[in-house]
Amino acid sequence: MSVVNEFIEANHIYAAQFQKGSLPLPPGRKVAVLACMDARLDPARILGLEEGDAHVIRNAGGRAADALRSLIISEQLLGTQTIVIIHHTDCGMLTFSDDGIHHKIKQELHADADHIAFLPFTDLEQSVRDDIAFLQGSPLIPDSIEIKGFIYDVTTGKLHTVN
Repeated sequence: MSVVNEFIEANHIYAAQFQKGSLPLPPGRKVAVLACMDARLDPARILGLEEGDAHVIRNAGGRAADALRSLIISEQLLGTQTIVIIHHTDCGMLTFSDDGIHHKIKQELHADADHIAFLPFTDLEQSVRDDIAFLQGSPLIPDSIEIKGFIYDVTTGKLHTVN
């Protein structure tokens, strides 16, 4: 069975027991969580979230620049008041450079992606600080929005606060 067929079967089971169809559109805890797309992270489990509690936005590295559009919508249209950023140990974003991935794309895909900033980083804590500073400095994120950053340890499951 293909993975897609497995997903369809799992959804049939999920939908048969589903009872949360009346949740309101705005997130109940007024928070947007920005996290890396790494499969070892489950932001809902890490933070004790349930459906309807938060907007969870995921991308490679959990980078704020890639998530800005979603964060603006979350705050401006759906009332979130807090942004939580979660990067993690052993992140793949620590393993390459923009030049390296641009070269790889040219070699393997015969395409030019030089116009894309992939936003890798070399210092995990600094990447969180940079994303906090990016959002705090953006005229599109009000000063009233609380922004907190964390590093998730993939070996222990613990969050470490980044100041």
